Amino acid sequence: MTAGKQEVDFSFVVLTFNEELHLPRLLASIKDLHAPIYILDSGSTDRTVEIAEEYGAIVAVHPFENHPKQWAYALEHFPVNTPWIIGLDADQIVTPELFGMLRSFSDNQVPSDVNGIFFNRKNYFKGRWIRFGGYFPKYLLKMFRTGVGQSDLSQNMDHRFVVPGKHQVWNKGYLIEENLKENDISFWIEKHNRYSTLQAREEFERRNGTRTANGKGRFFGHPDERILWMKNLWWRAPLYLRPFIYFFWRYFLQLGFLDGKQGFVFHFLQAFWYRLLVDIKIDELKRAHKN
Repeated sequence: MTAGKQEVDFSFVVLTFNEELHLPRLLASIKDLHAPIYILDSGSTDRTVEIAEEYGAIVAVHPFENHPKQWAYALEHFPVNTPWIIGLDADQIVTPELFGMLRSFSDNQVPSDVNGIFFNRKNYFKGRWIRFGGYFPKYLLKMFRTGVGQSDLSQNMDHRFVVPGKHQVWNKGYLIEENLKENDISFWIEKHNRYSTLQAREEFERRNGTRTANGKGRFFGHPDERILWMKNLWWRAPLYLRPFIYFFWRYFLQLGFLDGKQGFVFHFLQAFWYRLLVDIKIDELKRAHKN
């Protein structure tokens, strides 16, 4: 379906870069919803754009700087004329249960003061669902009113949508996230090495007071407010010590060890190795700044 035809109350917006492996999976999972699809590509050299056009998506190309800025450009650039937007990553899939919920979705059924909807995500690594370690349930704000939701530009690496007002949380109907490229551990390590540089710069600026969070964290708030509350603790925690504490908390206290061999690799690399790399790079930035 092309973006000019409107039969439902939402449109999909997707970011891509060399996603010929993942994009057919995602688009096949949503095509029968007959919703407008907008794809912002950042210069793919594979068949990504061709695949998007085969599914009737409207495609635009924009140079990539970081995820928050790319999402901001997408939300500003595309002429979305549906009441709601669903922002997805190319390596995600809409499950049949979530498909059914979206198929019956109507703007008229949502209270006027509700501006955002959280989806429940299942994350897979090397073919295994990472069920423990705090990774499920995992609520991501993926659906929001057009013109209301914005990309959080206070972040440098992670992206999230900022939506004022009230929110709904959909516990059922899952969003599957599985990056098949990460089955090659070299890809995972190279990718997160790049991410750690962006993350270190962001945290260095937060520690210097030159970057502040968008919004206030609340332990008993909606899922994003709770994450922000936890991040505020993390940003103040001692370098080098916090990766040990975080890995212990996830792998033992939150039962990450029940995720098996794949879970050990995932939790160790993501909770310890990556966080330690960020801390080392923050330390390097502090030394460079002092000199």
